[in-house]
Amino acid sequence: MDSQILISDLENVISEKLFIKIEKWNLYLGDAGLARDLAIECVSNKGQGPLEAAKISLQAINVKVGDGINNVPLINLITTSQILELEEILESFFDN
Repeated sequence: MDSQILISDLENVISEKLFIKIEKWNLYLGDAGLARDLAIECVSNKGQGPLEAAKISLQAINVKVGDGINNVPLINLITTSQILELEEILESFFDN
């Protein structure tokens, strides 16, 4: 599969299924503009296996907070169940 197609398809799935969790508020990564960056990171970490690729990629994406002076790793803004969801998504994408 062409890597650009893989990234675009992965971005679409991530956009719809993964979100940042703040209190009782969910902001989907597509709406936050983070889905493509995460898809690119995941594809670049494909050789690590789905779980490690998910964790490494989530750690690598920094989310600007407030005026952008502070950054928070994306992994700190999503739930454990969302990490597992990303792992499942990557398993299905990487097995194809």
